[in-house]
Amino acid sequence: MSASTYPQPISGLWVPCLTPFDGHGDVAPVRFAELGRSLLKNGASGLVPFGSTGEANSLSLGERERLLDELLAQGIPAEQVLPGTGSCALPDAVRLTRRAVAAGCRGVLVLPPFYYKPASEDGLFAFYSELIERVGSERLRLYLYHIPHLSGVPITEPLIDRLRAAYPDAVAGVKDSTRDWENTRELLERFPDLTVVPGNGKLLLPSLAKGARGCIAAIGNLIPRALDAICTGAAEPDADTLQQHVTEFEDAVRSYSTIPAMKALLGDERNAWSPVRPPLQPLSPKRAAALRTEVRKLDLDAPPMSAS
Repeated sequence: MSASTYPQPISGLWVPCLTPFDGHGDVAPVRFAELGRSLLKNGASGLVPFGSTGEANSLSLGERERLLDELLAQGIPAEQVLPGTGSCALPDAVRLTRRAVAAGCRGVLVLPPFYYKPASEDGLFAFYSELIERVGSERLRLYLYHIPHLSGVPITEPLIDRLRAAYPDAVAGVKDSTRDWENTRELLERFPDLTVVPGNGKLLLPSLAKGARGCIAAIGNLIPRALDAICTGAAEPDADTLQQHVTEFEDAVRSYSTIPAMKALLGDERNAWSPVRPPLQPLSPKRAAALRTEVRKLDLDAPPMSAS
């Protein structure tokens, strides 16, 4: 296999897709693929199914496999898909990662095992090491998922150093979802040979200035064109103004419960996108209407997707 056939680092806007559920609480694969196509059409460089935004840890392994298969069956190119394959159960992480690699996906985003805390550096290294070894593919490109406010298990710089030393080709990058600029800046400066991306839209412009190649931002489900414009430089010379509008938009959404809020905005009055899986709860009609009113005041394009 020539070097040119290996998966290249991600760049631009990659969107951690929301997961649709039907009226019975089951996943809706066709609607999921429709969302993916719409995002790619409206500025996303790629899709990141089964992240925190996609309620991944409320999905079974079989549901994630079914949704991934549907994305690819609906014609979405595998090189534009970076599925979340993390699991507290190592065999599940291996199984889904193998499936993604075999399908030709761009890479995988892997949450650390988060139940047994505190997790030692040695324990986390063993988890990622076994995952890489068991998958056993030179095509594997693994992106570490650092979201300690939810996982309770940080991806530390010494751990990144160890993994990079042991698996320099397999460990491709880090998604930093701390929402802490100092942490993102430190990662970008310390690991210039890694693909370090912020996990939100608020830090996009300063991250690009420090060498980031893009972002993996939940708010991309709603305003992909704005984030793409910042990523590609199309917003110049108005990038600062657009970044401020993105920040205001994200702050408005996060002032509600983020995932239910995004689903409320993605839909229309029929609320076809509103179902979430417990323990999450949908926004009440009153709160959903208030949120829509609030974001309409912001100087950004309306979400390009419909609630179909």
